[in-house]
Amino acid sequence: MCGIVGYVGPRPALDVVVEGLRRLEYRGYDSSGVAVIGPDGLRVAKKAGRIENLDKVIAAEADSGSLAGHTAMGHTRWATHGAPNDRNAHPHTDSTGRVAIVHNGIIENFAELRSELEATGVEFESETDTEVVAHLVSAHLRSLGGSPADALRAVCRRLKGAFTLVLLDAEAPDVVVAARRNSPLVLGVGDGETFLGSDVAAFIEFTREAVELGQDQVVEIRRDGYTITHFDGTPADGAHFHIDWDLTAAEKGGYDYFMLKEIEEQPTAVRDTLLGHLIDGHIVLDEQRLDQQELRDVDKVFIVACGTSYHAGLIGKQAIEHWTRVPVEVEMASEFRYRDPVLDRQTLVVAISQSGESADTLEAVRHAREQRAKVLAICNTNGAQIPRESDAVLYTHAGPEIGVAATKTFTAQVAAVELVGLALAQARGTKYGDEVTREYEALLSMPDAIAAVLKVVEPVRELAREIADSKAILFLGRHVGYPVALEGALKLKELAYMHAEGFPAGELKHGPIALIEEGLPVVVVMPSLSGRPVLHQKMLSNVAEIKARGARTIVISEADDTAARRHADHFIEVPRVPTLLSPFVTTVPLQVLAAEIAQARGYDVDKPRNLAKSVTVE
Repeated sequence: MCGIVGYVGPRPALDVVVEGLRRLEYRGYDSSGVAVIGPDGLRVAKKAGRIENLDKVIAAEADSGSLAGHTAMGHTRWATHGAPNDRNAHPHTDSTGRVAIVHNGIIENFAELRSELEATGVEFESETDTEVVAHLVSAHLRSLGGSPADALRAVCRRLKGAFTLVLLDAEAPDVVVAARRNSPLVLGVGDGETFLGSDVAAFIEFTREAVELGQDQVVEIRRDGYTITHFDGTPADGAHFHIDWDLTAAEKGGYDYFMLKEIEEQPTAVRDTLLGHLIDGHIVLDEQRLDQQELRDVDKVFIVACGTSYHAGLIGKQAIEHWTRVPVEVEMASEFRYRDPVLDRQTLVVAISQSGESADTLEAVRHAREQRAKVLAICNTNGAQIPRESDAVLYTHAGPEIGVAATKTFTAQVAAVELVGLALAQARGTKYGDEVTREYEALLSMPDAIAAVLKVVEPVRELAREIADSKAILFLGRHVGYPVALEGALKLKELAYMHAEGFPAGELKHGPIALIEEGLPVVVVMPSLSGRPVLHQKMLSNVAEIKARGARTIVISEADDTAARRHADHFIEVPRVPTLLSPFVTTVPLQVLAAEIAQARGYDVDKPRNLAKSVTVE
């Protein structure tokens, strides 16, 4: 939610900040704005809509030079409090125009703070929770003096909720101050310049040296460095790390959309996630603060996640239970801590989050730790909060994913959660070393299998254009094909704004078959004929049932599945792979289908309406 950029240094600050915002627009695109401290003091420009609208405002100011300067911050918004209009766009200022604030997150007690300020005569210009902070900081500076960092620390101690705040003070023109609680913030450290960002993509063009801010910390950045403190003012340290990708990874590379590029990058994403995790016949994680005995003692596994990551968890459940014989429950992270789950020291909670900052998943992790459960994080972001609060970490090395709808991070998550299954099987002794090696090598063959699918998806694109005007599409699957059906339906909802539902095929006769009508497209993810012959036969019966009622059947199955081909109006071939690994190949056509339908309907594939990449509020 929301993208934030800050800069102090010798470059024209406005250019740095606006370009950073372009690379963060996937985090929110309801409005955008900048604040710059220059010769004329603090100046703000902001506009509802995408950054192109802000560009026009900035261009109109160009001749005056009012936005020139070397200290600046910017914001791209995903609206929470207040409509997405000019008035509610960030930055927000106090009544004197001395301070400006941008904010990511939600301030839960803003209503009472607003009432308190209004009682003193403060008049608000917006409906946002953010403006409260600007007035509180201003009041502190007027009454108590001190530095902007002193004021922000004092205000943060009064706030409840999840937030990243960035502050400019016209009377401290060479400083940017920021604070973090339960919301991402990272520093970029350059030569004579310092950056702030919600994501390293904001400054990757200029430096690959970064520092992740910890929980309840404030940072003051200057040209010559930075100072980090806790909210109480005591000194603190951040987590230093080197960014292992460069600017080209965050650019389209000739593709029309980032998502199309990221679909094509899946073989590399899966390969990079798997490599280096089998050493001397043993599965190893990236960070492990659990010993082998603690893994052996695990008698129950919970997987907690949201959205696409939840579907990866459903696939992981099948593999972990099959390989370890340990029961696995997969929970929506948003529901986990509210239903009083049964956890103890022998429970392993696997938290899956692309960003490592998903608010619901982070709170689930904290609840699990309070109950003394062990926590293992699967994450695509080095140094993020969820890995830092976990007992073990497995990173998905998928690289930056700019398209809001997850593609390569999903298949990388499937690879990672299946690695977790092998690590548990190894620790518990349910698989011998040679069996673990064999399963790992099968996983290593998946990048080539995905690449083979990508070479033959042109018929899927043609089909997508044919069915783009359909009012709904249904998806059916069984076993690991059911989570794939759910993921296919989610992609279509996200990108094409169509009614789409995924069902276990065996449930058709218990209600959903009433939805079948003449010409309705139904995508069927077939179980392997060789791996699950009984289930395959059951699915053929399901296909026959919907075809008899007029459905337009789109069947995804192995090339030599002649029985399924006979029932299909459209047949999508995928390579034959082990059953538990089949989502790697069956998911890809559904990603292509959703993206192409969205394009045919005239929608922005990378920036679907109402969505943001990183959900940092509950």
